[in-house]
Amino acid sequence: MRQVEMASLAELLREFKERSGLSYGVLAKRLQMSTSTLHRYCNGDAVPTDFGPVERFARLCGATPEELVEVHRRWILADADRGRKTEPPAAGAPAPAPTKKPEPAPQSEPEPMKEPEPKAEPPQETEAAPEAEPQPAPVSSPSPPTAPSPPPPVRRRRRTLVLAATVATVLGIGSAALLMNGGGDDDKGAAAGRVRSEDSGAPLTARTEPYAYEDGCAPGFLVNRKPDEVPQPPVEQDAPGWVGDLGAVPAGDQYVEVTVQGLGKETVVLQDMNVRVQGTGAPLDWNAYRMGSGCGGEASTRSFAVDLDEAAPRVTTRAGQRDFPYKVSASDREVFRVRASTKLHDVRWYLELEWSSGDRHSVLRVDDQGKPFRTSSKEGRPSYSWQDASTWEREGAQDR
Repeated sequence: MRQVEMASLAELLREFKERSGLSYGVLAKRLQMSTSTLHRYCNGDAVPTDFGPVERFARLCGATPEELVEVHRRWILADADRGRKTEPPAAGAPAPAPTKKPEPAPQSEPEPMKEPEPKAEPPQETEAAPEAEPQPAPVSSPSPPTAPSPPPPVRRRRRTLVLAATVATVLGIGSAALLMNGGGDDDKGAAAGRVRSEDSGAPLTARTEPYAYEDGCAPGFLVNRKPDEVPQPPVEQDAPGWVGDLGAVPAGDQYVEVTVQGLGKETVVLQDMNVRVQGTGAPLDWNAYRMGSGCGGEASTRSFAVDLDEAAPRVTTRAGQRDFPYKVSASDREVFRVRASTKLHDVRWYLELEWSSGDRHSVLRVDDQGKPFRTSSKEGRPSYSWQDASTWEREGAQDR
């Protein structure tokens, strides 16, 4: 089933590619990913961990709104099947696991069998009854036949509970993925870096990609390491893991992608988006690494900017983009791109979405897994860029 859904998505991606008339190399460069990675997506050998790369690919190839809906539907099914891929190992594990779990089971069963009233549960007595076999009554009575039957149900119940818990967990994860991706995303694992922000009682959810690439342009990062200690730049979907491993901080500019979607049938009005500064300090004294210069594609999301050096930073529109309000629902989402910039400070900040639905209104905090975003100035720092020679090449001031 997994192969069928992946093949269905790959077939549509190939159709987009052929119709665009662009080569894999050109598309990969504009999408800021390797040609081999794009080949794997279009051949059905892999599925992107979030919908962003698929959406940008489709838009770059000139997909219509209806085709965007269809490719999103196919990605959801392929992504959900990829999630189920973890079930076979889990199902395989029970093979040894049941042998391990039944072992403790018999050990735990004798304890309750001895502690509760033996007469109330004859089947439990019979496991300890072999020593009492000299008594004619237990031996001749039907208790020996009934003795084997109760323990298996106990074991079966335990296995059933374990399997039910496993299935519930998988279904829960799948439901969350469909809720977050279905109408519209890690993790270094599950969501490829996307973070879900949701108030328990709020009628909407926000998924955040804190290290997005701006229209295919790879950003820069400050890293407290020498060039020979920094691995090559990641593709966009791998950026969260790269940043986390190195403790990197966006240099000068940070692009945050926020996907907002309603959770119910009712429409939720997004009244405004505000920026909150949690702390400001001196710029980090680290080396700056520019991921690359390849850019391409057109802006496909709502675009906004934040000047973190202002006394009271605010969210403003970019490139003629209209301002708030916007509307979302379970079947209608909005994707916002926020470019936050600083040339003077090391800033910790987060966003707040003001929303209303009927007579309800509140704010939804948007941050990086419960922590504020962090952006630091790169002014005056030693700068390096990744060259074709597959090495970090010095751009400016001497290395420390």
